[in-house]
Amino acid sequence: QVQLVESGGGLVQAGDSLRLSCAASGRHTFDYYTVGWFRQAPGQERQFVGTITSSGRSTRYADSIKGRFTISRDNANNTSYLQMDSLKPEDTAVYFCAAREGNWMFLVSAIAYNYWGQGIQVTVSS
Repeated sequence: QVQLVESGGGLVQAGDSLRLSCAASGRHTFDYYTVGWFRQAPGQERQFVGTITSSGRSTRYADSIKGRFTISRDNANNTSYLQMDSLKPEDTAVYFCAAREGNWMFLVSAIAYNYWGQGIQVTVSS
């Protein structure tokens, strides 16, 4: 089992950058888990943002953020990061990190993840 805590959210202006962190703690080492990032805007379903394999060697991103967002991880420090550049007002949402045991390639569905952080608000003003 793993506990996930997001940090780094806030209010920024369009065009700004923001980096979210997802700190993990629990029984297994962090490299035991594939990590995903999702977001949910008011009145909308939870949306896939990107995922990174347990080793960190492979990533996959949603088309809507490709080229602007980058996912990374530091397994030695039990943390994953979501670097968000060139932010747009439509990126406003609550952002979640999630985890699933194993090294999964391109795990894009929310139902595939069994551990979730509490979420953190990102607001981008125009």
